[in-house]
Amino acid sequence: MNYALITGASKGIGRSIATVLAEKKYNLILVARSASELQLVASELTTRYGVKVDYLALDLSAPTAPGELFEWVQKNQYNISILINNAGYAVWGEFDKTVLEDQNRMLQVNMQTPMALCHHFLPMLLQQPAAYIMNVASTAAYQAVPTLSTYAATKAFMLLFTRGLRADLMGTNVSVTALSPGPVNTNFIDRAGMQAIKATAEKYGMTPDEVARIAVKGMFAKKSELIPGALNAATAFFTRLVPKAMVEKIAGNLYKK
Repeated sequence: MNYALITGASKGIGRSIATVLAEKKYNLILVARSASELQLVASELTTRYGVKVDYLALDLSAPTAPGELFEWVQKNQYNISILINNAGYAVWGEFDKTVLEDQNRMLQVNMQTPMALCHHFLPMLLQQPAAYIMNVASTAAYQAVPTLSTYAATKAFMLLFTRGLRADLMGTNVSVTALSPGPVNTNFIDRAGMQAIKATAEKYGMTPDEVARIAVKGMFAKKSELIPGALNAATAFFTRLVPKAMVEKIAGNLYKK
């Protein structure tokens, strides 16, 4: 029996992706920090769609988390055919005024944990008839973003890492996709404390359900890179055509405190 493993699955895009996969009758393993939130999601999806759903409450900012998750999956003899690295968050503010420990935790969640999970689970994925990895980057990956400089850098890493991994695995049974959403109406802004841009983000943001359906469809179509929303795709393309300094100035004005 195969499972899809989704990190950051208790809310937002992760929860919506879990719902879309449950609709398609995929069994699920959900990972996030809150056991109570995961229990609610697992119960809802099991009741509504009749799939098997298990969960593990885990702090993915801990360097030991990827190994702990992999060992737990092995212990329970779960067979993973889909790995979705969705967990991530931002630390907002001028770099010298942020807390270094907060930045380091974000780097762990956004880059090191998903990279390690890919490494841990690839041998298992390669044994499946067909398998998929989807790593969540961001439209922030396409340019430097003042006040979100480290966050944007983590997402640029994920985008390039995912494309490189896809090339490494070309010709195998494992398809690798990068998902780069723009603004999404979730608790992302509240967690980052970005209240100054909340109204703008809500005006132009997509819903998690919209992003999730595009993501899952694109993943199964074996797309290399997904940018949900025509405006987001056009903006990402625009960054390739104009001087970097201009793009960074525009991004800085959007995200300034």
